[in-house]
Amino acid sequence: MLLSGTVVADHQTVIDDGAVVVVDDEIAAVGPAADLREAYPDHEHRAFDLLTPGFVQTHVHSVQSPGRGLADDTDLFEWLEDHILPIEAGLTGDELALASTLSYVELLANGTTCCIDHLTVDHADRAFEAAARTGIRGVLGKALMDRNAPDGLQEPTETALSETRSLIERYHRSNGDRLRYAVTPRFTPTCSAACLRGAREIADDYEAVRIHTHASEHDSVVEDVTAERGMGDVEWLHEVGLTGEDVVLAHVILTSERERDLLAETGTHVAHCPSSNMKVGAGIAPVVDYLDRGINVALGNDGAPVNNTLDPLAEMRQAALLQKVANEDPRVLPAETAFRMATRNGAAAAGFENVGALREGWRADVVGIRTDTSRGVPLHDVYSYLIYAATGEDVRFTMVDGEIVVEDGAVTSVDT
Repeated sequence: MLLSGTVVADHQTVIDDGAVVVVDDEIAAVGPAADLREAYPDHEHRAFDLLTPGFVQTHVHSVQSPGRGLADDTDLFEWLEDHILPIEAGLTGDELALASTLSYVELLANGTTCCIDHLTVDHADRAFEAAARTGIRGVLGKALMDRNAPDGLQEPTETALSETRSLIERYHRSNGDRLRYAVTPRFTPTCSAACLRGAREIADDYEAVRIHTHASEHDSVVEDVTAERGMGDVEWLHEVGLTGEDVVLAHVILTSERERDLLAETGTHVAHCPSSNMKVGAGIAPVVDYLDRGINVALGNDGAPVNNTLDPLAEMRQAALLQKVANEDPRVLPAETAFRMATRNGAAAAGFENVGALREGWRADVVGIRTDTSRGVPLHDVYSYLIYAATGEDVRFTMVDGEIVVEDGAVTSVDT
């Protein structure tokens, strides 16, 4: 298949009249459209206004979609303890499968081709099955909660860890390596030291398994960890082995100088979730400082009840604007940087080396976006349009691993 249009290959490469050639599940060529039409005359041709890499969301909760609109205008722990955890605890397997499917459909329709998905304690297998059906690329993990958890979610440490191993054996690198596993402690207040250390041991036993958890999301979390452990949340995670190139920490709003040094020294990834952080009043992550230190910062929509959309384009806009306010400097976090956070930075956090840009030999995760709306006129700069004007509704086409999953704006991989 030959896809033509303005090709936004990465955060610094634009081909105005370009094309992307897809053969099977890979990108065979990227270049000027005229040259590629001549080189591949027999390929089916489809034209779009813009072609971009698939977007990557590095922190979502697919199972939380039933709570959309039920916990608005609450602080983090009221949101979590009074609304979200009870919903998670009550989900049957069929309900969780439906909730995850709904989230994956929304993600794909908005141009997200890859996500890191923080599931709940039970029925993780149903989310993996939903991901396979919808066609999304995903790094999924069962939540680990072995203390301070409500009824229906807390489980013995060994049970949590042994079930994690079983899920890895069954689903890691499944569906043509499109689905991978992340060992997923919920966060330090609900995980014992044995659970956290066990998470590291499991990840070390398997190639390409990630670790994904929340960190330093709220001042009360940091205060509790400091009181119990005598150190900050990121410091404690480092103490038990949960930092490193295979670790993705969500939120990471409140960090000391020592913790920021640890993030940089260990290559730990940060999943920045600006919309959810603002909505629960948790604070503003120091993203510009993280990037200046060489820390890889990607983006996450978080869950539908705390966003309330799973739109990667909206999240790029929020990230860019929020840092300009926080730093009182309109020059920080320009559009190109926000685009990189949502594409290549996200793929690096998820552990995919050949995802997040349109390059020859890379996986064919491609998104086609329209510009023929009032928001797209005039179109002086494609990065400006994508970050500051476009929305997920402008996505018309989504391809994952060379398979079309969204066409004419509608998800085609499942019956919606």
